Amino acid sequence: MPDTDDIPLARENGFLTGHKTGEQTFLDTWSSGRLAHAWLICGPRGIGKATLAYRMARYALSQGHEDGASLFAEPEESSLQMAQEHPLFRRMASQGHGDFRAVERPWADAKKNKRKTAITVSEVREIGNFLRLTPGEGGWRVVIIDAADEMNRNAANAVLKVLEEPPKQALLFLVSHNPERLLPTIRSRCRRLDLSPLPVETVATLMMRYRPDLSPAEADPIAVLADGSIGRALELAEAGGLDLFRQIIGVLGTLPNLDITMAHALGDTAAKGESFRTIADLLVWWLARMVSVEARDDWAQTPEIIPGEHAIADKLKAAAGLDKWVEVWEKVARLFDRATAVHLDKKRTVLNALLAIEQQTTG
Repeated sequence: MPDTDDIPLARENGFLTGHKTGEQTFLDTWSSGRLAHAWLICGPRGIGKATLAYRMARYALSQGHEDGASLFAEPEESSLQMAQEHPLFRRMASQGHGDFRAVERPWADAKKNKRKTAITVSEVREIGNFLRLTPGEGGWRVVIIDAADEMNRNAANAVLKVLEEPPKQALLFLVSHNPERLLPTIRSRCRRLDLSPLPVETVATLMMRYRPDLSPAEADPIAVLADGSIGRALELAEAGGLDLFRQIIGVLGTLPNLDITMAHALGDTAAKGESFRTIADLLVWWLARMVSVEARDDWAQTPEIIPGEHAIADKLKAAAGLDKWVEVWEKVARLFDRATAVHLDKKRTVLNALLAIEQQTTG
């Protein structure tokens, strides 16, 4: 899916919703005097983990000022909210604060259109030296790594060395979409903070905030497809995800006798631009949704994303048992993963995925 400019970068975003418990956990720990030197902030991609990390970092850096408490909206400090016009906020947003560093995947080209696939040791090499310096403003030195599971092995080992001998008055925030990819020794040396996916209603409300051009009839189903992630919702909106989902469900609706013309049309769409990744994600996601809802026997409480979705799911689940659909879901996911890894033909991959589903409906 393509990047989107509709939501601010985490360092520029002063708005966060849905993670008050995470904020309070950090504030309580700070007040207790038992502050962990490293925090592992975990959860699905696009739910606000990095935005929370920046709020935590701004709070820590504000404590280097004599008037630190006055930087926040609530004197009792039940929130990490800071006014976006405050100089400290602006300095961090522009990456101009001397006691703060942010580590991300580097840009792959001079025009900054695409990032490299991993954070390498060159991006994290100086973290240890930086954190060991005396804070320039009398408080803390802070580093955010976004995302930590995108570090390659050498980079991860370099960060582990910092965690093994943490400097004083230093904080390290590791944002992680998939903490199981991290070294166990890194996980064990961090205070873990797990964030939950956002409720569908929250995602839909945020969609109207960031994409006021969308109608509720568009924003609401996209919010369901996004699975609790405002970042994913915005990517889907940018990629025409709702129309692609309608096309996928339309093709599945022709089973058990797959409409070849419709299948080829979907394959042709997948071969264009970034549509392949969106189609792959949506098809795998919907199969997982069907399996999950069927396992819970919860179709009556599961709203349709688009009209006719339930009838199609009923038809598919009547054709084979749950264990068989789990196998199909895993097979289709592997097909798409392999196609991405070794650059297989996109249209052929989509057709093969549809044929695998059709085979299950015909016995």
